[in-house]
Amino acid sequence: MNDLTPVIIGVGEASERIDAADYKALSPADLAGLAARAALDDALSAETLAPHVDVIAAIRQFEVSGPGAVAPFGCADNFPRAVAKRIGANPARAILEPVGGQGPQHLVNEFAQAIGKGEMGMALLVGSEAISTVRHLQSKGERRDWAETVPGELEDRGFGEPLLTRELPHHGARTPISLYAMAENARRARLGLDRKAYQLEMGKLFEPFTKVAATNPHAMAPEFHSAEELATVTPRNRLTSDPFPRWMVARDQANQGAAVLITSAGKARELGVPEEKFVYLLGGADARERTVIERQDLSRSPASVMAAKRALDVAGVGVDDVDLFDLYSCFPIAVFNVRDGLGVAADDPRPLTMTGGLPYFGGAGNNYSMHGIASMVRALREKPGAVGFVGANGGFLSKYSVGVYSTKAQPWKGFDSKALQAEVDSWPAPALSPPVAGSGVVDTYTIDYAGKAPKGIVVGKLDDGGARFVAMTADGDEAIVQAMIDQEPLGAKVTLAVDDKGHTLITGFTPA
Repeated sequence: MNDLTPVIIGVGEASERIDAADYKALSPADLAGLAARAALDDALSAETLAPHVDVIAAIRQFEVSGPGAVAPFGCADNFPRAVAKRIGANPARAILEPVGGQGPQHLVNEFAQAIGKGEMGMALLVGSEAISTVRHLQSKGERRDWAETVPGELEDRGFGEPLLTRELPHHGARTPISLYAMAENARRARLGLDRKAYQLEMGKLFEPFTKVAATNPHAMAPEFHSAEELATVTPRNRLTSDPFPRWMVARDQANQGAAVLITSAGKARELGVPEEKFVYLLGGADARERTVIERQDLSRSPASVMAAKRALDVAGVGVDDVDLFDLYSCFPIAVFNVRDGLGVAADDPRPLTMTGGLPYFGGAGNNYSMHGIASMVRALREKPGAVGFVGANGGFLSKYSVGVYSTKAQPWKGFDSKALQAEVDSWPAPALSPPVAGSGVVDTYTIDYAGKAPKGIVVGKLDDGGARFVAMTADGDEAIVQAMIDQEPLGAKVTLAVDDKGHTLITGFTPA
């Protein structure tokens, strides 16, 4: 094996639940430091390996993932170097990755390439969240001082490009839960299922995830639920945005950190890392989807599927050769999209999660897939020669990074996704109507239950010309919202008007 072949040699995780006897209310930097030390110790030892870390690349916490965001208890001004300080490292580079759940796998792909070219020796990838602790302490009226000034260079890569144009947020669809709900209902329309049947399908998808989470010591909600329990709306499992009961959406109340240590095979051998620790990246790919409103089919993200297929091609394996999957699972549609796109049957016995998934293991902000990679590495070490697939999703089915892994090495040939991205960027967008009065047919929708009263949001096609429109129910228009709740919105005829703020309002609703 070529000495420059990139290889993961260590992984680590740290977590705490607020109901645990040893709960310490750790800060994000402390959780990340524990996970980073665990990754170094997993490979060999922190004392031996920390001086050899050339780069620490960190994932942003949710609380600092937007311009002007302020962490409630303060934060490290140089997060990767705050982690470095905790493990005794002094890397030449410190990087803060852009926003998005694809980040962990994207970083593995990026630094595997750099290591394979001989441009660096060792990279530590790390991230963490303490969202549960922040909310818990705030609910008790307590504060902590997590502000930390850490000197040294920082390569801050910014927040990333905008993922939405004005139309959807202007009509109330601005949160992940509402936008994923619209993609989910578009899939329900494509499959021709009613609400009850589709909720059960989502429940069947996620039941095995809860079984995995129930045995994971780092899971935030380690409790088994049957498909029927997941699909049934109850006071505990309330509707959030149609079609999602609470137990089918990412659990952001998590206190979790994870880290991955990657180097070259030659350097690992030189440092004395046992080869039974080695897990190789056989292939990878990264793709960015069109903005939500520009997608021809609102129920799919074809760029994600293309990235998955590209990574498998680079690895020289087919989907039937994959033994283990960890598919990003913030909502069912994120799993359905890739599972269906790869042709994996609903009754395929192969696991789709290594952790238990974001609703049950925990949605550790942008860092979930670092845990997915860590869990995959451990699982592959226990099954020498097996092939693992990690799919990491960011935004609103917006960004997707894929890694194909195995303990069985093959010659490193590198890869890039430029041609893949160029193809995605060339796709035409559907015609989009400005706010307009008229009538049309609903292609997808959601009913958002987060506010004081439910609110309906729809995307459809105008009767006049077929252009795509976005509309919402007017504040206080309980009759139309209730009609959407009681009857089937998909395929319904709606009449539209425009208010003085440029909103397209639903003024009439007739089920198909």
